[in-house]
Amino acid sequence: MNVLAINGSPRKSWNTATLLNKALEGAAAQGAATELIHLYDLSYKGCISCFACKLKDGKSYGKCAYQDDLTPVLEKIANADAVFLGSPIYLGNVTGEMRSLMERMAFQYLVYDKNYSSLIEKKKPVGFIYTMNIKEEMLHEWGYDIILPTTEKAFARTFGATESLYVTDTYQFSDYDKYVVTAFDAAAKKQRREEVFPQDCEKAYAMGVRFATKSVAEIGAGQPVG
Repeated sequence: MNVLAINGSPRKSWNTATLLNKALEGAAAQGAATELIHLYDLSYKGCISCFACKLKDGKSYGKCAYQDDLTPVLEKIANADAVFLGSPIYLGNVTGEMRSLMERMAFQYLVYDKNYSSLIEKKKPVGFIYTMNIKEEMLHEWGYDIILPTTEKAFARTFGATESLYVTDTYQFSDYDKYVVTAFDAAAKKQRREEVFPQDCEKAYAMGVRFATKSVAEIGAGQPVG
């Protein structure tokens, strides 16, 4: 079992990275080989709309043709048995680096036939781990419960199954006094970091266990698409 996690945050040891590492710990506890990749270490573009992945009889049919630092990452994704994508939410969606990865990760396999079929040879579950500053009760107000599942639905169709973890009201700084953040209650943020974030880490760990032990069909059944 090979489980890959990809960090779409510029931070390597804060909320998103911590949760991804917990997911990998859960998978490793079941005997899986694991790896964490930091997108901000790489130089790459999003989809350039060359359509080489859709060219009839083309040498790159079903495979992204553009060559950059993301090329070996896409190969690792193709060979993985499960993938976790982690990102903080910036302006209502995942980071630009994560979005660029997601474009090239999924579009290469998409077929423009009547069923929008997938060319991926190895179906796998994809786990989405989101970290955000807003509170859980604000998810609907800001449309996150509509925007983010739209991409998840496309990934479930392409890769086989998805599962998501929304981690809300996160602790952004170790010292709130250094920043202009009067919108937040620093003490409440700190308390939530100490009391709730460990529970989120447990949820991420449990996701790792499921991804290492459950089939794509089983995970898909637990997370219906629609």
